[in-house]
Amino acid sequence: MQIRRVASDCRTLLTASVIVALTLLAGCTTRGSSGTQAGVPAAAAGIGAGDRSGPGPGHIPSRPAQTAVSLSETGSTLLYPLFGDWASAYHHQFPNVSFTTAATGSGTGIAEASAGTADIGASDAFLSSGNLVANPGLLNIPLAIAAQQVNYNLPGLGPGVHVRLNGAVLAQIYRGQITTWNDRAIAKLNPGVSLPGIKIVPLHRAESSGDTFLFSSYLSTDDPLWNSTIGYGTTVAWPHAARARAEEGNDGMLAGCTAIPGCIAYIGISYLSQALKAGLGEAELQNAAGQFTLPAGPSLRAAVASFVPATPANETISMVNGPARTGYPIVNYEYAIVASRQRSAAKARDVKAFLHWAITAGNSARYLDRVRFEPLPAAVSSLADAQIARIR
Repeated sequence: MQIRRVASDCRTLLTASVIVALTLLAGCTTRGSSGTQAGVPAAAAGIGAGDRSGPGPGHIPSRPAQTAVSLSETGSTLLYPLFGDWASAYHHQFPNVSFTTAATGSGTGIAEASAGTADIGASDAFLSSGNLVANPGLLNIPLAIAAQQVNYNLPGLGPGVHVRLNGAVLAQIYRGQITTWNDRAIAKLNPGVSLPGIKIVPLHRAESSGDTFLFSSYLSTDDPLWNSTIGYGTTVAWPHAARARAEEGNDGMLAGCTAIPGCIAYIGISYLSQALKAGLGEAELQNAAGQFTLPAGPSLRAAVASFVPATPANETISMVNGPARTGYPIVNYEYAIVASRQRSAAKARDVKAFLHWAITAGNSARYLDRVRFEPLPAAVSSLADAQIARIR
């Protein structure tokens, strides 16, 4: 089995669906737009025994072909650590399957899946309406539940202290309006915490990134000015804040923040253990209900549960800043971007077999706990299987 890591840059634009009072709809710009997303219950998605057995496009094989099989994946750096574990485990179970995986960013994952140069594109963001107009045969299939943390490098804070932040304050930091950690706006959210007066160094992603989509969506839901002037997307026109720096990938954000006292960075939850080991702090983020939460299992599950009934058949939905009182505000489905029509029946069989394995055996704690992901709820897994069954 071959697993490789690559860095590249590809631009794509993604948006989101209605959440609470602010609507985020898939579009072709990074500016905010509005719309609605209808929820479809699992029973209405054509799910049944016929989708998993018998010949034809509804059949989902339980294993790949017995001949040599080669599968390729590229995209999300947030999903990359888990996908590497999945690839190793799948190869161990089916030694005839070789996997090539790459951490290139969600934008590249979507682009290569669209072009047919990768079997699976990994993305933290769902397909935009522009993607679907250009490639109507693409599917975005949830594989697991992820989240995004906000980390900082603040020497001298006491053990167990989590700086509290919200989208409005983060937007001011990234616009360059809040420049020191003891600013009154931050202090107001953190009574009793002795904040240092050091300069803030905001880090953002350099490449087209699903993490940028998630973070900028959170800022847009909480700050009308950010939504109207910057907006959200896998790339945005970052304001020229003093000391701001661009980094490649989640590992670049982690390394950059570790090296710079005063930094703040948005980093995928699969890197949380590394961030804590490096001595970075983990922010408590304010949700739409006004509660401050950490990206732990209960808060992730609460957030996702509030969206399960509204998840449509194509599973295109934003879960940023949802209504759950105890929910963490930056939660997302990790998507496999795949073509519904593959270049051969054999390739379709092997892609379907792996994706079904990922949302069943691959959703066990054995794989998810190390990267702090959560498994798909049963109803969402059923919708995902219905999409997998469409691949031919």
